[in-house]
Amino acid sequence: MPAPAAPAHKAAAQNIKPPHHVPLVEVTRDGLVESIHYGSLIALHKDGSTAVEAGEPDAPMYPRSSLKPLQAVALLKAGLDLPQNLLALTAASHSGAPMHRDGASEILKLHGLTEAALDNSTDLPYGVKEREDWLRAGNGPTQVAQNCSGKHASMAAVCVINGWPVEGYLHPEHPLQVLVRDTITDLTGEEAAAVSTDGCGTPLFAHSLHGMARAYGRLAAADESTDEGKVAHAMRRFPEMVAGEGRDVTALMRAVPGLLAKDGFEGLQLVGLPDGTGVAVKISDGGDRARMPITVEVLRRLGVDGGSLDTLQSPPVLGGGLPVGELRAAQIFSN
Repeated sequence: MPAPAAPAHKAAAQNIKPPHHVPLVEVTRDGLVESIHYGSLIALHKDGSTAVEAGEPDAPMYPRSSLKPLQAVALLKAGLDLPQNLLALTAASHSGAPMHRDGASEILKLHGLTEAALDNSTDLPYGVKEREDWLRAGNGPTQVAQNCSGKHASMAAVCVINGWPVEGYLHPEHPLQVLVRDTITDLTGEEAAAVSTDGCGTPLFAHSLHGMARAYGRLAAADESTDEGKVAHAMRRFPEMVAGEGRDVTALMRAVPGLLAKDGFEGLQLVGLPDGTGVAVKISDGGDRARMPITVEVLRRLGVDGGSLDTLQSPPVLGGGLPVGELRAAQIFSN
């Protein structure tokens, strides 16, 4: 008896070939290159022309949490109306600090909901200090502590606003997720190449770095009166709500006025500049340590003030507790 056919979205993913990535970041130890992180990237000007490119930026990949600002735009289109700090939390992969947990709870309360409405996975706070404080207080994994709770609280809230069922709001054919999918398609300018499920349970759409860079350029350049502009302005005004204190995404938005930034699991970094330039980086092995060094190098190539970027230090390479090496742009970018 033949095996059952795979669902269409899984079959589509299985037919996509792995992209041809190139060296992006070198890890040195006393001058010797010890490790190399491969990946792809692209920077697009507002007119769609390419400013910087490496690897295979047109290949489909899962943008993971870098989709959150695009999902937040969809929620505004569906009637979500929040203070800017809570809108920034809607687009967040937060550290789980009290301001993040309290913010998610506030979004729920504003719409007559409790934590029982959340359908995201349970987890400990994402931030190291936040997790240690949480555990020291005797707490375990919860949905509010999980780093996507702001997005999920707002998704449940939108269901209340529109009279949609809150239960099952993560189903791909729920009106909310159909709107999210269509909004992401519009912002990226491309249909999803495949569909999966993100770690928190949200439908996850495969797009190219090219499409994601286009979307972030659009958000960063948008007027504040638009849904895109509202999300971008909220994130830039409250970068600590988008990530957390001590997080590099928060530091990057503070260092460069007008810059929009969001990371994603598995080595994703997206940036939008106020002139409409969009940057998308994917580290092929998912190595988080390589994400920011190459992003900073691309920004320098785009003429972003080098002095402000100097505050973003790469993770040190240690020997006996002392720095003995560095993470740096690979040879392909050093010439």
